[in-house]
Amino acid sequence: MRRIDVIGIGIGVFAAGGLLYLVFAWAGLDGLSAGIWSQVVFVAGLLGWTATYVVRAASKKMTYYQQLEDYEEAVLQKRLEEMSPDELAALQAEVEKERLEEAQAGDK
Repeated sequence: MRRIDVIGIGIGVFAAGGLLYLVFAWAGLDGLSAGIWSQVVFVAGLLGWTATYVVRAASKKMTYYQQLEDYEEAVLQKRLEEMSPDELAALQAEVEKERLEEAQAGDK
């Protein structure tokens, strides 16, 4: 995110707070109550936004993790494409051998 974007978002949030205050004042609340309720709305919004961030971070649904996963998949795909048929057959035999060993270990 660029610096100008952050400045724009800050100004937008500031303007939204003022507008929310005016809406509460227009609805009949006195200045103090309108200020308190506009703060309540903004704190609730901030807590909700923070909760979504925590959930995304905990479940690894963030952009960084997705990019890392895509990169690792692309690297593995490229390595598979570069392998000769003999190397692929050897790799497949090794994978099958490991699967059988795991299955036998699970049966015990």
